Amino acid sequence: MELGDLERTISAAYQDRELLKKDGTRLAVEGVIKLLDQGKVRVAEKVDGEWRVNAWLKEAILLYFALSPLEKMEAGELRFFDKIRTKRGLKKQGIRVVPPGVARYGSFLEPGCVLMPGYVNIGAYVGAGTMVDTWATVGSCAQVGKNVHLSGGVGLGGVLEPPSASPVIVEDGAFIGSRCIVVEGVVVEEEAVLGANVCLTSSTPIVDVTGAEPVITRGRIPARSVVIPGTIPKEFPAGTFHVPCALLIGQRKESTDKKTSLNDVLRTFNVQV
Repeated sequence: MELGDLERTISAAYQDRELLKKDGTRLAVEGVIKLLDQGKVRVAEKVDGEWRVNAWLKEAILLYFALSPLEKMEAGELRFFDKIRTKRGLKKQGIRVVPPGVARYGSFLEPGCVLMPGYVNIGAYVGAGTMVDTWATVGSCAQVGKNVHLSGGVGLGGVLEPPSASPVIVEDGAFIGSRCIVVEGVVVEEEAVLGANVCLTSSTPIVDVTGAEPVITRGRIPARSVVIPGTIPKEFPAGTFHVPCALLIGQRKESTDKKTSLNDVLRTFNVQV
């Protein structure tokens, strides 16, 4: 089928699950997941500078779960019981996966990726040269660019429902420090640096403290920004308490190459990673 035909078939079946009984519908769902696994389609893609969600691909993933039976799976001495197998053909794809790292079928990793003992879920996309470090998680449909470093224990949230919901997006060259959490469709733009333990949700205040007055935004870290965890006072019936925020404390320098710039940022701003 052409992509347009696949989209129409998937969307119709998502509205009417009785259509899953048809062989043509089942083949369409399986075909879409194969395309996701090969990186030929993406749950979200940048069009004219803005990220666009392809909701029908998330619908296909949800239908795939409905169609797939639970079955026994084995990896050496390890035993599993699940609906979706892991990726195959890693050598041919040029992907390094360190035991017991797992990339689920329906995710895509470009050649040159390194997956330490972390996890990449279905629908996710990971760009070339990116390091998914130990115990880092790339949630379902999260989109990670090229040459990104997801440090140990990073959690990128996943999202399948509603299908129109934007996934977490980490753009090219970003550095995400240890134990950071990025969820609810937050966008981390190109070459931004998040220090250790930054927690970003759609409602987390991102406070730019580089000027004379604080400027608060939400949901997006600007390109090349340096961000650390902080707190901000908030009034409650029981009194004033400090709640988490993210502090934007500076910008990476343009005067040096990316590697030198990153090291310089970490030294200059005393950012823990």
